[in-house]
Amino acid sequence: MKSQRVENIILELIDQYQEPDRYNRPWIIGFSGGKDSTALLTLVWLALQRLKDKNIPLKRNVYVVCNDTMVENPVIEEYVTKVLDMIARAAKDQSLPVSVATTTPELEDSFWCCVIGKGYPVPNNSFRFCTEKMKIKPTSKFITDQVAADGEAIVLVGTRLSESQQRERSIKRHEIKGHRLSKHPLNPNTYTYAPIKELMLEEVWGIINSIPSPWGFDNQILFKIYADASADDYECPTVVTDDSHRSCGQSRFGCWICTVVKEDKSMSSLIKSGVKWMKPLLDFRDRLVENRNVSELRCPTRRNGQRAVDDTGHNLGNYTMEYRIQLLQELLTVQKSTQSYRSSIDLITNQELIAIQVLWYRDGNFTTTVNDIYNKVYGYNIPNTNIGLQERILLEKACTENPKHYQLIHELLALQKNKVLLMRKYGLQTDLESRLESFIKEAES
Repeated sequence: MKSQRVENIILELIDQYQEPDRYNRPWIIGFSGGKDSTALLTLVWLALQRLKDKNIPLKRNVYVVCNDTMVENPVIEEYVTKVLDMIARAAKDQSLPVSVATTTPELEDSFWCCVIGKGYPVPNNSFRFCTEKMKIKPTSKFITDQVAADGEAIVLVGTRLSESQQRERSIKRHEIKGHRLSKHPLNPNTYTYAPIKELMLEEVWGIINSIPSPWGFDNQILFKIYADASADDYECPTVVTDDSHRSCGQSRFGCWICTVVKEDKSMSSLIKSGVKWMKPLLDFRDRLVENRNVSELRCPTRRNGQRAVDDTGHNLGNYTMEYRIQLLQELLTVQKSTQSYRSSIDLITNQELIAIQVLWYRDGNFTTTVNDIYNKVYGYNIPNTNIGLQERILLEKACTENPKHYQLIHELLALQKNKVLLMRKYGLQTDLESRLESFIKEAES
């Protein structure tokens, strides 16, 4: 690609990489697999290759970090997995100091643990727990780990001024005039660097379409994903290099379950382009949006017990247990339908299912279990036993005078056993006391 602007970025990257500093601060590249992060990594890779060809030591480590929210668009997730594998292998083969890492939310912070497990209402513009729990915290933890190991770190971001006015304001707010590096808004010893911030959309696609992927991937696969996901002709208006290389757009890929946007245009366009198996996912996502503020599906209190009812009597608390049970059944049904087309896709992990059961126990639900719902949807008959047969027989004999005591002990044991499955183990005593207190109130009434 013959572009002086692109050549200048490569030269700037070469210069910045060689910038002397005490710690050889590592570069951390946030890689989503989208057009901007792909173009950024391509230019960084070319800069490293030029330095290597000149026998200049590559002392600064480069980490390609992908943030997996666990609810990524399945089409993009499959693509990114393949790309990351090729990046890791190519870096090793070419002896470049590039390594790949993937971050994920803590189990209790995952989308389904928050919504189905804890009953959080799905995110909207005024309540976006997903951004902090699923993106900022995991990535910040990785950065902090590297800061602790290497003293300081530099995060390379693929943001561009022309993306939106909000992006432009964000970039300019944190940049230091006359310097390439800006202070990171969250990590005190970390800096950000936006090498491609001046590039236009057509230039980004020019890099992807005309420069062969240095890690050996076929960039036309990425181009086709964007082309299939473009909502209208406006997003693919011009020619970049030849008639087969349209400039294809502004489509954004993120969580398939995103309820912040009014309409998931990229997923809708993928379905229209032939990815029919995603239709149940889109329908489920739309139902989540539609039912978000239904009073009957919300509790009159929040999880901390604070009253959450507006002046009209509308409930604003977390989701009721009945609705959370319904959501899990619907999600597993959608997953089963999806797996009939793509068996490799799991919309919810086994670890999340276990964690949801723990959270339901903590909230006092011992009737309908995750196991019951899974068996119903998939037609399995996996037993629900939390304690062994011999122990159950002994308990039943000991509680013959009052069978309710057997159920109480069974529930307390379930709380204790499942407590160890979550990363945060505090609160067991409180959970046990709450269950005992509710049992006493039931007995007195």
